Amino acid sequence: MSSIWPAGPLRVLVVGIDGVRLDLLPDLRTPHLDSVAEAGFLAPVEVDDATPTMSGPCWATITTGVGVAKHGVFGNHFGGNRLDVFPDFATRLAAVHRRRTFAAGGWEPLFLARQGGPLFSAPGRLSYVAPAEDTPEAWEECDERVTAEAVYVLGGGDDPQASFVYLGAVDETAHFLGCGEEYRRSVEQADERLGRLLDAVRNRPGYADESWTVIVVTDHGHLDQGGHGGRTSLERTAWVAACGPGLEPGAPVEQVRHVDVAAHVYAALDIAPDPHWTLDGRPFTPAARPVAEVH
Repeated sequence: MSSIWPAGPLRVLVVGIDGVRLDLLPDLRTPHLDSVAEAGFLAPVEVDDATPTMSGPCWATITTGVGVAKHGVFGNHFGGNRLDVFPDFATRLAAVHRRRTFAAGGWEPLFLARQGGPLFSAPGRLSYVAPAEDTPEAWEECDERVTAEAVYVLGGGDDPQASFVYLGAVDETAHFLGCGEEYRRSVEQADERLGRLLDAVRNRPGYADESWTVIVVTDHGHLDQGGHGGRTSLERTAWVAACGPGLEPGAPVEQVRHVDVAAHVYAALDIAPDPHWTLDGRPFTPAARPVAEVH
């Protein structure tokens, strides 16, 4: 039976892990994130001056490819947004390009019509998993269930060409307990879940004939005591790791910004953005070598 979204060899997986501090990663056991970085790159991202260091604005920028002046999300309440004009990549790909898309996670305004949301308004498949309560333990369980659902979908339960999986426990742990040992364990647990997602991709029956791009991204940092929203370096520093076609292992890339994530999703699917989308981002591109290295 034919599909209105014909499957092709190009696939993209974006994993969003909320609130992971870049400066702590070298001291943590994150082999799966490290494997993505080694196969491509891991680069710092500075949240720009116009964007509050809050999850709502940052995830909106990451998934739409435009800044706050266009998408209109300025806080964790999404009221007054312009996401109908500047939708997330999963919604746009499903509506405009008839691609299979998938989004999963447990933070309400990303996936439900609550708090001014949703950010992901109409992906081809959406899985919302509600945490039982607002505690670090409940969010770890929520992320477990999100990961299990995504493993099923990515592993063959469906055939999405572009996916976004959101993990929120790290951020919640920092808010409740600061960036101490519990926070560090939560980051390592998120990496273990990333590994299960990557295994699901690699174990797909048709994996050998597919071409996958993987992007892992965080939205903002945290103060030592937990919390964000200000303009300190700890709060403004985020990061992106990515690997896939066109991303040479270990090669430096041009300065990476949050708006570049959605732009690279489109490029990885060989889709030229319509100029009317007025994206602010660009695909990840290799950094120019110094003149002395050019022969």
